Amino acid sequence: QVQLVESGGGLVQAGGSLTLSCAASGRTFSSYNMGWFRQAPGKEREFVAGISRSGGSTYYADSVKGRFTISRDNAKNTVYLQMNSLKPEDTAVYYCNPVLSVVRDSPIGSWGQGTQVTVSS
Repeated sequence: QVQLVESGGGLVQAGGSLTLSCAASGRTFSSYNMGWFRQAPGKEREFVAGISRSGGSTYYADSVKGRFTISRDNAKNTVYLQMNSLKPEDTAVYYCNPVLSVVRDSPIGSWGQGTQVTVSS
């Protein structure tokens, strides 16, 4: 079972940028597709982005397409989410998780504690 630790969140003004990191334990990280998710208060969880095992394929929700970039470093067991042009509606707790499919909301692992992103207007 992969254990996940998200970091990099914070408070940023609208239009700003943040880079989130998700460090995974275990030697099987490279065998998993990975995804980033977010959940805002009172809202359902949203699948934001996915990346394939090798990093060669990616997926983005329409709400973040063109602003967010998912990447991974299998040597460091880490997946990243570069977030640019942030909007107040991006405010949420962000989580990573292994996913069954790069393009579907299909988490298959245990959830970490997440990292809070707050975007002020």
